[in-house]
Amino acid sequence: MINVLIVEDDPMASQLLEVYIEKNENYNHVQTVESAMFAEAVCRMKSVDLVLMDVCTALNANGLEAAKSIKKSMPDIKIIIITSQPEYSFLDRAREAGVESFWYKNGAANELLMVMDRTVSGECVYPDNTPVIKLGEVTSEKLTDREVEVLREVVSGETDAAIAEKLHMSLRTVKQHIQSMREKTGFRNRTELAVKARESGLIIN
Repeated sequence: MINVLIVEDDPMASQLLEVYIEKNENYNHVQTVESAMFAEAVCRMKSVDLVLMDVCTALNANGLEAAKSIKKSMPDIKIIIITSQPEYSFLDRAREAGVESFWYKNGAANELLMVMDRTVSGECVYPDNTPVIKLGEVTSEKLTDREVEVLREVVSGETDAAIAEKLHMSLRTVKQHIQSMREKTGFRNRTELAVKARESGLIIN
């Protein structure tokens, strides 16, 4: 029997996860916590084999940071990051944290159970790409990696000069990337571009 901890602050999502687990004879639901802040403590106090961890949780606690801490102190505990956010950096950050697997919530229950089975069997299961979303008049896949890097800094409120320095590019190149994204999306200015990028879930800072 695999003991599972759920870290999820959305009541409906957590209830669905609990149902998935409780209906499967291979898994035992240990506990559900709303904030990733408490995940490591529960893992220390109880017998936990697998953690289903959302990224954005209650009390502004980041599931990726919690996962990194758990993997550092308790590497035998397997973790699956679950999220509905298409934020580009999440996949790379999960891998860097040592997280075994990653699942987007828009998938079906049997898909999640398959990921859980493969994860506890020793596999690492990651989607090939982030979900494609609409940003203005364009889909996210039409933005280049470099444009997304610049967009992340724009969303953070950085000036063009600060972005140029941080990303080691010329000020002119930064402005060209922003202009290119405005033309692709149809947004009037960099402020609208930043607001819509955050609202869409493409960039979460």
